[in-house]
Amino acid sequence: MVKKAILCVDDERIVLLSLRDQLTNYLGERYVCEFAESADEAWEIIEELNQEDIKILIIVSDWLMPNMKGDEFLIKVHQQFPNIVTVLLTGQADEEAIERTRKYANLHSYIPKPWDEETLIQILKSGLEESNE
Repeated sequence: MVKKAILCVDDERIVLLSLRDQLTNYLGERYVCEFAESADEAWEIIEELNQEDIKILIIVSDWLMPNMKGDEFLIKVHQQFPNIVTVLLTGQADEEAIERTRKYANLHSYIPKPWDEETLIQILKSGLEESNE
């Protein structure tokens, strides 16, 4: 059976810890959940997961991060891995960035910060359905 993963990218550790707790509560052990503090670190994780034949289903990314903004990161991911479902989780993105991500990264959903767990889980559920999980 192919292992499946969800990757969360945010430069704020407290956000990643919250996401980890919420994903663990909802998903338990059904998916590999990975967390990165930058787009560069996320690319390293993507490469590792691919080498281990772990299929990434969803990437949840912050927008305002050092070196590479979330829209740019998700667009690059989509160009290489068009089947990965993309979600933008941010309190900073402008409408232009969100629209650019919708258009060029097939953005599944935008979640404003602060988010509530129920909304996050509903969006992940629909993203997992979209990924033909």
